[in-house]
Amino acid sequence: MLKKLIAGLGGAIALNLLHETIRKNFNDVPHINELGEEALQKVAEANDIQLSDPDTIYAATLTGDIVSNAMYYAGTATNHEFISGVAAGVGAILLPEKLGLDSTPVAENTKKKIMTIGYYTFGAIVTKLIYNKIK
Repeated sequence: MLKKLIAGLGGAIALNLLHETIRKNFNDVPHINELGEEALQKVAEANDIQLSDPDTIYAATLTGDIVSNAMYYAGTATNHEFISGVAAGVGAILLPEKLGLDSTPVAENTKKKIMTIGYYTFGAIVTKLIYNKIK
């Protein structure tokens, strides 16, 4: 199980590095971070927690994203890399509205939708590659 967690962490970090690099250098691309920040703010408000510092919100969101994706990839991508990545990307596009979140940062147009699915698929493939090397 430790090898799966290590591989999942590697895939999650790769996903976030890809996303952050593209987000900071190009226009009209997914902003998965904004979706996570909105979710964090809603959870904080529901629990009477005040989050106002943008850097703290960003860091907490990024940490939560890496941890949750690492766990997801460890449990899925080590066996079904491509499918688990596509499923995660489709979920990132379809679930926000059902959860009361704004899906615009990841689903505003076809380009963002395809890129979002691509990011998560990339993370899953990296997970599987790492896992195959260390198992």
